[in-house]
Amino acid sequence: MDRTTRSRRWLGGALALAVGTGLTLMGTAGTAQAADVNVAKNAGFESGLANWTCSGGSGATTTSPVHGGASALKATPAGQDNAKCTQTVAVKPNSTYTLSAWVQGGYTYLGATGTGTTDVSTWTPDTSGWKQLTTRFTTGASTTSVTVYTHGWYGQAAYYADDVSVFGPDGGGGGDPDPVVPSTPAGLGVGTVTSSSVALSWSPVSGATGYNLYQNGAKVQSVTGASATATGLSASTSYQFQVTATNAAGESAKSAAVTGTTSGSGGGGGGTVPKHAVTGYWQNFNNGATVQKISDVPANYDIIAVSFADATGTPGGVTFNLDSAGLGGYTVDQFKADIKAKQAAGKSVIISIGGQNGTVTINDSASATNFANSVHSLMQTYGFDGVDIDLENGLNSTYMTQSLRSLSSKAGSKLVITMAPQTIDMQSTSNEYFRTALNIKDILTVVNMQYYNSGSMLGCDGKVYSQGSVDFLTALACIQLEGGLAPSQVGLGLPASTSGAGSGYVSPAIVNNALDCLARGTNCGSFKPSRTYPSLRGAMTWSTNWDAKSGNAWSNAVGPHVHALP
Repeated sequence: MDRTTRSRRWLGGALALAVGTGLTLMGTAGTAQAADVNVAKNAGFESGLANWTCSGGSGATTTSPVHGGASALKATPAGQDNAKCTQTVAVKPNSTYTLSAWVQGGYTYLGATGTGTTDVSTWTPDTSGWKQLTTRFTTGASTTSVTVYTHGWYGQAAYYADDVSVFGPDGGGGGDPDPVVPSTPAGLGVGTVTSSSVALSWSPVSGATGYNLYQNGAKVQSVTGASATATGLSASTSYQFQVTATNAAGESAKSAAVTGTTSGSGGGGGGTVPKHAVTGYWQNFNNGATVQKISDVPANYDIIAVSFADATGTPGGVTFNLDSAGLGGYTVDQFKADIKAKQAAGKSVIISIGGQNGTVTINDSASATNFANSVHSLMQTYGFDGVDIDLENGLNSTYMTQSLRSLSSKAGSKLVITMAPQTIDMQSTSNEYFRTALNIKDILTVVNMQYYNSGSMLGCDGKVYSQGSVDFLTALACIQLEGGLAPSQVGLGLPASTSGAGSGYVSPAIVNNALDCLARGTNCGSFKPSRTYPSLRGAMTWSTNWDAKSGNAWSNAVGPHVHALP
């Protein structure tokens, strides 16, 4: 959040849009003929990188994760290298081939060049489970070899590839026979359940190289063994599960369904925060919005994030300096008393770290310790209930995790921890912000991602959505909800008015529609989640001051709606 101007800096949308629209996915290919073979060699990377060449030493084999067999390819892009791995295969002229591969991880591309006709390619954005890419090509009249390839995207996370298939007529190099679709799994049963997860297992299927887990009819996971754990579930909720078996030939029919019911308590910290909560940032400075005391913040706000702490000269250390002059003579004693009054009314008041101009760096154990100690000191001095992490210049998940766990050990189970990452920070579970949130899931209260000043971004369905719509809010929230966070740990962060951000403001009615779509399955746009999340935490706004400037229109509309969620 910006201390001095109305807007926050723009990040990431252009890259996501460019990647999201750069290539067109091909349709599912037809069935191979009986005499066809897989002309790719070492297609499952069981012999290391034999027959494959990877640019810049970017490729290696790994034993986890794998889609089939014991090994898979792991290729890691760099700033100037997209981790391209190639193999030249023998083909017949004037013949059609089906090219496919199972991929996981970062942005992944699959294609063929030198076909003698039209070269082809397909791609997928980063995925947390195995996904099959498929396309087809036809060789030219004199084409006897074709180069097939996989590659990632510059500077993005590593990708994994396995079970590459180039099915068609034998070009003289031989190959493997076309596999048969495996039979339907049997014996699906429910094991251990928690408030947010259900463990499942089933009988292995001969010839299967992997399995897909379906939850309420939607595929949620791909695994290689005969067991899986569905995570990110709502407490006290029943879910229906089915499983299929897969190999290079395709996917079996779904198994008989079983029902798993989660236990009654949700995860996360912040013992006094209500089930559905509204978070508002309170400005400790005057930038043209209404100047407020803590006591002026309306009762619709359940969590008040004091913005912001200041960095000290000690790495990782923070302090807080009340801007008494800028706030009309607001004294420290009044400030402390107002915090106590809010807490007596059932509200939480926390100290926010960062903002657009905040530069607190925690990149080693010493700075992590300094951060935990200094935040805890501020909690003791002012009576804060916890801390908000709003570092917009990046963070290190290892040491931020260490620091917040240290703070939790000092403050106890009632510690409130919130986060306000930008949209680009929560596009993938491999991003540092997302990793931090998952690392502290047992003590995390809520992540209020900022759905503004971001441009267009990818939703959980791989489609690109523009900010300012119901779909932008729901499809991006889905990434967090299906990426491992409990619904009670997900909130929607929006500006309180057009003055609160440079772009991305939506009316309170749009915010409420998005909340309804996620929690109830109603008032959705074109994107509708595969299931509902009735324990969704709520919403956040920047800021209570800009809200007051607009007559509290945002909190008067969104606050009661959040508190009325199921």
